Amino acid sequence: MSGKTNACRKLDSLHIQYTLHEYEWDEDQLDADTVAAKVGLPADQLYKTLVLRGDKSGVIAACIPGDKELNLKSLAQASGNKKVEMVAVKEIQGLTGYIRGGVSPLGMKKNYPFYLHETVMSTELVSISAGRRGLQIFLSGPDLAAASQGKLADIAH
Repeated sequence: MSGKTNACRKLDSLHIQYTLHEYEWDEDQLDADTVAAKVGLPADQLYKTLVLRGDKSGVIAACIPGDKELNLKSLAQASGNKKVEMVAVKEIQGLTGYIRGGVSPLGMKKNYPFYLHETVMSTELVSISAGRRGLQIFLSGPDLAAASQGKLADIAH
């Protein structure tokens, strides 16, 4: 495994316990269900990070369980926007420093407003991208909330 990612460095700086889990990735299978199966967790414990743009706030990020879909209306309301929409895949790396399938909620290029599905607080073990494809971070849900400084909201269904 090559060097630590920005996400790992962020957790290290906060003295938050985590473990790294590598898996074989495939360009055509970057969905949450596939990644969860490869790291041995149910999809509701694998949190996926999505990058969006609000009509008032500009770029925002959201993190939700892999078995759920983002509720755009709820996220818009939580973020003070009238509407939010996903950014184009080609914009993701320039905005976050990460590529599709490797976007971590920790260590992005900029500190965008960040919204985290509220179930994270009652989830003992969650998995997030470590910042590159094929590498996941396992940590507690409350630790993810603390490290990301995410605003907790009911943003998925």
